[in-house]
Amino acid sequence: EIADELAYLQDKVEPFDPQQAEAIIKRALGIQQLSQLFSEFDRQPLASASIAQVHSARLRQDNKAVIVKVLRPDLNETIDADIDLLLTFAQLMQKWLPDGKRLRPVEVVAEYRKTLFDELDLVRESASGSQLRHNFEDSKALYVPFIYSQHCRQNVLVMERIYGIPIANIDALKAQNTDFKVLAERGVEVFFPQVFRDSFFHAGMHPGNIFVDISKPKSPSYIAVDCAIMGSLSSEDQFYMARNLLAMFQRDYRTVAELHVRSGWVPKDTSINEFTGAIRSVCEPIF
Repeated sequence: EIADELAYLQDKVEPFDPQQAEAIIKRALGIQQLSQLFSEFDRQPLASASIAQVHSARLRQDNKAVIVKVLRPDLNETIDADIDLLLTFAQLMQKWLPDGKRLRPVEVVAEYRKTLFDELDLVRESASGSQLRHNFEDSKALYVPFIYSQHCRQNVLVMERIYGIPIANIDALKAQNTDFKVLAERGVEVFFPQVFRDSFFHAGMHPGNIFVDISKPKSPSYIAVDCAIMGSLSSEDQFYMARNLLAMFQRDYRTVAELHVRSGWVPKDTSINEFTGAIRSVCEPIF
């Protein structure tokens, strides 16, 4: 019940007033009327999430279909209040829980705060989206929409409109006779280059941000939107991640357990034998 409720935050949050959205867009882009930039603009949001809502439109200059993303007003104050509350809990945890210092909750909240406020900068998001698109320019596995950087501001983003089926809508994908084996293989093809080739990966890949292009059901590709949260790994973490995956594929669970301890991902005093058994019990049924 909780998971289903939280899923609404992806694209089904109560939208804010369209007039307010229009005012934000005009002020951000320095125009008197939306018709100066758009030949069409749908006042009814296409989707509304926890951070922003999106409207469909057409650019006047070339009649291309686009999406206009608008940040929710007064978000900073709300997030600041929530982060302050989280920080209070984190400080208490760090002081009083036996594992408090090792878990570094205050640092976690600080990182979370930075990530959240990065997500409120749509200029940063537009740059990340353009970079990811460049990295996968010739890919058959992943398509990243074109972003109109000249029309992007801190609270407004304009990008190419895409058409696809949300990744979580399995019934719709089955109805289209989507080849799930190809889709699964391409998921791996999308993951590895982001993490190991580029060390620049989409870190907000919840079902609201991943679509499947079903124009070719037998050769389906992914479409990624919302590059607000991107991640990267140090060379050391890349090394441990690669070693872990390789050991996992080889069903060498003891090495997986040892690598977790060596990399500091689990406490140093973890029992290798017990941890190996726990990993085996999870992985073997999957294999």
